[in-house]
Amino acid sequence: MSRPRRCAVGTLLLAGALPLGAQDTTARGVRIGLRYDPGSKPGVIVLPISGSAGDSIRTILERDFDYSDRLSVVPLDQEDVSVLEGSTAAGSTPELNYSIFAKVGAAGVIQTTITTRGLHVALHDVVKAGVAAVREFPLPKPEYSREWRLAVHGVSDAAQEWITGERGASQSRIAFVRSYVVRVVDSDGQEEIALPAVAEALSPSWNSQGTMIVYSTFGPDSRIVLQDLRSGRTRAFGSQRNTQRLTPVFTPDGKSVVYALSGETGSDLFLVPVDGEAIPRKMTVGRGSRNWGPSFSPDGTRLAFGSDRTGHPEVYIMDADGTNADIFTAFDFGDQNDRTSPDWSPDGRQIAFMSRIDGQYQVFAMSLRDRQPRQLTSEGENEDPSWAPDGRHLVFVSTRTGTRQLWIADTESGRLRQLTQVGGTRVPAWSPRLAGK
Repeated sequence: MSRPRRCAVGTLLLAGALPLGAQDTTARGVRIGLRYDPGSKPGVIVLPISGSAGDSIRTILERDFDYSDRLSVVPLDQEDVSVLEGSTAAGSTPELNYSIFAKVGAAGVIQTTITTRGLHVALHDVVKAGVAAVREFPLPKPEYSREWRLAVHGVSDAAQEWITGERGASQSRIAFVRSYVVRVVDSDGQEEIALPAVAEALSPSWNSQGTMIVYSTFGPDSRIVLQDLRSGRTRAFGSQRNTQRLTPVFTPDGKSVVYALSGETGSDLFLVPVDGEAIPRKMTVGRGSRNWGPSFSPDGTRLAFGSDRTGHPEVYIMDADGTNADIFTAFDFGDQNDRTSPDWSPDGRQIAFMSRIDGQYQVFAMSLRDRQPRQLTSEGENEDPSWAPDGRHLVFVSTRTGTRQLWIADTESGRLRQLTQVGGTRVPAWSPRLAGK
């Protein structure tokens, strides 16, 4: 059963108008509730912002609204439309020409003022001709830094929640590997950085707070590496000859890591505390099969993973203690059964995975309720899906442009966008929502 959709039918249902000078009023749930015909999106205008960084802030907000796939950004030229009337003196409340905004298809208007501490943001309801929500957002210094941009992404996520009731996922980042180096990029494809190289890296994954990344290293000295993004410190453990450590993930409480240990007789999943002091606990009994690619349910009670214990790769689900393993992807589709790389959605309702179809991998999502698979890609080879914190978007690797790039899919509309521009990307992992990390 699909989740209820939200949209606009020409009017916005507001909780009431608030004075422009109020602060943090949205903390108690002042939102615009939307109901709409499937496929339509409420139009939003972001007014021009005065100040040295105003154009950059406006660009980020408009891009985030567009990438949310829940809002339609209405372009506005200040030269063509007179948006302000009446007094604009200090301390006064500017009156917007709401009739003009209505004519160009806007349901809401975002008005932003740069202050000494950050941003003063107001959401105007065009239909009711008043202010629906207002809040002060602090911004770190200096302007245009990575943390400053992350804070601006948080503004767009909050505004999206005002309008739709669903918080955005712009204030997040994506980790991936290129040339065996872990890299991190903002959700809009900007500000890519490389983490300090410990060894040839594979399969990064985030903890639930977005403060740490865990990954494995490739080679004769295969290890599990923990990277603290706040301090920059790294710690490695688990080296053992003639074995490979693969696909590590944090448990939802962040206290342990589950990874696949591969040797000459197959691979099994093991759990070890992040301090690395305890003996790893074996979670699967492979008996010569391969078990890898773990992904926890949001509540931490179950674990999805890939296994070829039946002779070909399928996705399985077991309890978090390693018991009651059961096949999840038991359906016939394509020329052969080969399904792996599961990722559990943040709302707990779906699992994304990749499946080989006509000789190429494609991305699928399947509901845990009805177990009906949905194919989300078809062009090129598409691998290793990872959910955004909004539970709606997926990042994955695709060869559709001729090189391995990161792409993002909106699982509701089917819209695709390319995230990276340099080829050779692998194994992306979308972070949880971040705040000043």
